[in-house]
Amino acid sequence: MHSTRRSFTLGLAMLGLSACVRGGAQSVTIASQSSLPMVPDAGFDAWVQGFRPRALARGVSATTFDTAFRASGFIPGVIDKDRNQTEFTRTTEDYLAIAASDERLAMGRQKLAQQMAILRAIEARYGVEPHVVAAFWGLESFFGTRRGTVPTISALATLAYEGRRASFFEQQLVAALKILQNGDTTPQAMLGSWAGAMGHTQFIPTSYQAFAVDFTGDGRRDIWSEDPTDALASTAAYLARNGWTRGQPWGQEVVLPAGFNLGLAGRGKGRSDWADLGVRGVNGALGNHGAASLLLPGGSKGPAFLLYHNFNVILRYNNAENYALGIGYLSDRLNGAGPLRAAFGPDAQGMTLSDRQELQRRLTAAGYDTQGSDGVIGSKTSAAISEFQRARGLAVTGQPSLALLRML
Repeated sequence: MHSTRRSFTLGLAMLGLSACVRGGAQSVTIASQSSLPMVPDAGFDAWVQGFRPRALARGVSATTFDTAFRASGFIPGVIDKDRNQTEFTRTTEDYLAIAASDERLAMGRQKLAQQMAILRAIEARYGVEPHVVAAFWGLESFFGTRRGTVPTISALATLAYEGRRASFFEQQLVAALKILQNGDTTPQAMLGSWAGAMGHTQFIPTSYQAFAVDFTGDGRRDIWSEDPTDALASTAAYLARNGWTRGQPWGQEVVLPAGFNLGLAGRGKGRSDWADLGVRGVNGALGNHGAASLLLPGGSKGPAFLLYHNFNVILRYNNAENYALGIGYLSDRLNGAGPLRAAFGPDAQGMTLSDRQELQRRLTAAGYDTQGSDGVIGSKTSAAISEFQRARGLAVTGQPSLALLRML
């Protein structure tokens, strides 16, 4: 996901993301889990014929166009998704719990070990560390397991025809056709999300054109195949081109001294004298990483982070604070770091993360499976709560509470 994309392709936490619900939480991915069917539509067919001369005028060959559209069609489900995006207002606490869930960490460590030789070679060329590239892979497609199954040409053509963002999607469609014309993939293999994001690290076509690389040397920049090499290298190339500094952290969790002036917090308030102000890293003294800004996503009682230059580079990939924090946190965990030291405060129901985790464990033990105990209240947990409430003759709200926890 890139900052050049609009919010309709972005993920959880104030980004307008299309999320896949797994267990008690929502997994951070925009990849569709099943293909959306094409249906006949005379208006769409007429639009394609009208678009053809425009595409050819912009450098798409007639053969490329005709071949690509021979297997394409109108997908009404794409329009439904574009018009009915659910805006998730996940807290930073929830977002980080999802980004570095036990399931994601277990798979990530396995994938990181499997791909380490390739990732080291990528690091040697682009200067981006393996655990950082792996974090993008993990958040964007759950390490390649959710790359999307919607035909890209059909999805982009449908959205361009629908007209709400016609200019943007037509630009992406032309770029996708030029990718096919270059021979990087085929119309059948060019699959992705409903909004046209593709491959292991979910590039939109224009970002692919600008940053994708052929790291394997086979003449194709193949981000779609089971082999993630080109996709991982392309992500590293993207970060390198946007100024990633090797060896510098994205940020770090810190401890503030008593009586600290909270007015100094906020992105854009960068300074280099945090140590002089009594700020300390959770593991000791602050390193010398240049100017940093202080972020307090959970307020004065939650974790505090100093953010360095590389945090802003992550934002170039996806311009959302929670996403960048999620990438940074997941990358640290994949690199051997432990969980956050500071806890977020109670939620609106007065429950802490540990309360919510205990609620999920007790519901599951009572026969109401939440399919996970990450402390994030997703659709599975809400359904389990509703079933428990219904069975006990309680008002069915699907909402967690301390009273419910005590009852269990």
